[in-house]
Amino acid sequence: MSDTLRATRLATIMNEKLVAIIRVTDPNDIKGIVDCLVAAGIKAIEVTSNTPGYANELPKLKQQFPQAMFGAGTITNCQIAAEAVAAGAEFLVTPNTSEAVVEFAHRQQVPVMMGAFTPTDVVSAVEAGADVIKLFPAEPAGIEYFQALAKGPFLDVPIFPVGGIGEHNIAEWMSAGATGVGVGGSLFQPVHNDEQRQQLIVRCEALLKGLS
Repeated sequence: MSDTLRATRLATIMNEKLVAIIRVTDPNDIKGIVDCLVAAGIKAIEVTSNTPGYANELPKLKQQFPQAMFGAGTITNCQIAAEAVAAGAEFLVTPNTSEAVVEFAHRQQVPVMMGAFTPTDVVSAVEAGADVIKLFPAEPAGIEYFQALAKGPFLDVPIFPVGGIGEHNIAEWMSAGATGVGVGGSLFQPVHNDEQRQQLIVRCEALLKGLS
């Protein structure tokens, strides 16, 4: 595996600036959502590990949507990390700080977006080797708190706030110093008809517009 592969994958995340997070209860809903994301121009997509059957879906998604990059989220330990990488995850996202997960992922040339909330968490994640910091949960922390971190002691640390971010406030988070954002939750609901598909595509396009 090429030594530059992790850097290439990380560059995609940094350039795209938006990671779409899919967490659903029915794995059959994943493809329809991803189809809308890709149609809108979103290329970095995370499927959480607590989505039933996620490890079976990742290889299918990579084959069906080669223009996108797929990662796995809610990676809380090395066992889940190994399962995700074996399924083809091209990046990992954690809600917590785990040096062991980073060490494992980097051996596989897989970048890690690592969860942190406090300044101490951020330092611990950076020291652990995290490629990107995921400020989570961002919504209860608020934009002022985030800005104090991103434009203060961690000016040179890539930070993606995650939680409570949508088309209504994505521009505010970017202005506050976000390197990029993670967006998911209720925004990406299952698509069952053409109207829902078009609504989701429009919503995704609005998210991308908010990045600029």
